[in-house]
Amino acid sequence: MTSPSPHPAPDAAAPLVVQDWERLSFRVHRRAYRDADLFAAERARIWERTWLYLGHETELGPNDFKVRTLGGRPLIFTRDAKGELHAFLNSCPHRGTVLCRETQGTSKHFNCFYHAWAFHNTGEVAAIPDPSAYADEEYKASMRLREVARLEVFEGFVFVSFTDDVPPLVDHLGPAADYMRMIGEQHVAGMEVLPGTQLYGVRGNWKLAVENAMDGYHFSPTHNTFVGYLRESGFAVDDDDQYAYNLGNGHSLLILTGHGGRISMLWEPRFGEDERVRTAEHRREMEQRLGSERAHLVADESHILFVFPNLLLFDLEGLSIRQLEPVAPGHTDVRAWQLAPRGEDPAVRDLRMRTMVSFVGPGGLATPDDIEAYEAVQRGIEATAGDGRAELDYSDMSRGMADDGTGRRGRSTDEGAMRGFWRHWATVVGAGGPVDVGTPPAGHPEPTPLPSKRPHGLDEILAGLETGNEVAAR
Repeated sequence: MTSPSPHPAPDAAAPLVVQDWERLSFRVHRRAYRDADLFAAERARIWERTWLYLGHETELGPNDFKVRTLGGRPLIFTRDAKGELHAFLNSCPHRGTVLCRETQGTSKHFNCFYHAWAFHNTGEVAAIPDPSAYADEEYKASMRLREVARLEVFEGFVFVSFTDDVPPLVDHLGPAADYMRMIGEQHVAGMEVLPGTQLYGVRGNWKLAVENAMDGYHFSPTHNTFVGYLRESGFAVDDDDQYAYNLGNGHSLLILTGHGGRISMLWEPRFGEDERVRTAEHRREMEQRLGSERAHLVADESHILFVFPNLLLFDLEGLSIRQLEPVAPGHTDVRAWQLAPRGEDPAVRDLRMRTMVSFVGPGGLATPDDIEAYEAVQRGIEATAGDGRAELDYSDMSRGMADDGTGRRGRSTDEGAMRGFWRHWATVVGAGGPVDVGTPPAGHPEPTPLPSKRPHGLDEILAGLETGNEVAAR
């Protein structure tokens, strides 16, 4: 028998997020995934009022541009001849025509096809047909391209805000900043985004993509084909010493050690013996450059990082950037790019790309599973819509809730990272935060991410090389 809700109410009035501290249950009302009014509230109160990930600075050379959409707003992301980055609204100041109709290219100017107004890629008006019909130069200067309110760059990642009323980017990122910094520390030459964008649409709400990324619970059952492949190649997948963390401001992190190897940092048999030698050389360089403790942290753990509200970083076998663009309550566009070391050996680059697309690429062994899963959730939440038994129209995220508020680390297979996201969402979107049933535990700070207990990868690699050399000598 289904227990009655402590807050029975019609669908439109039912609380969106309920945390019951007596039963240790956490529930999210399913209209959060399908309601048009809530979707509009998200646009107004999240996408219009916080930092959004736009792109990476290495995507643009001088005078290059990319056209992107954030929060439903079309933007021109460009670098001028002097190297300065800009993000303009893709709208002619004259009559609002979409100014740039190509998805990318190289140009010092943007020309409006409707009335032939032209603009420099620094934003100033370059030419207006028959300028004598307008008052003066002051008017011309007022018609420059409209830039976003704020643009800041952190470790190569470019963020924008549509309002000035946001904290400095580094304050918004908080503890997430160090995990973004680790990405640049992986290689002495730094990282660059590779050409090409993976773009696909998903018939599901954007928040399901966040849940899926922070959900270690689904890994083995949903991705059993990939898990079997890893086992056959000599890597045993496990869930030990893997944790989920709430980083504040809606950000969250999974630290994984039982997922698989990492190209050029943590070797596993499927990468081949040549890569084992290269990895050992690179790890020695990291030890010298970063110190043993930092090198261990950067190289021996896989990370999945979510930066609220639209950036996912999958720092696994390789590194994939995903940008979420909500289109409608039940439709999300995903853009993905690959980060790789600058000047990387071609053989390593080829291995990196083949390995990356085999798992998190749109045709890999993981991403299609994930898309099917959260499209299936989106279809399934319609089953309880409008049911007179209001308590049925909730999704449960209670796994591991006994750890909440105690200071204990939540496991990656629990749902604590999702709860952190939903608590922040319920506060920001205007729902006043979660509804508490019973007495919440005394406040404890969120646990600080700790290094895993995994053995030092360089020691493993060198031991394997020594064993291999002894066998070869015989």
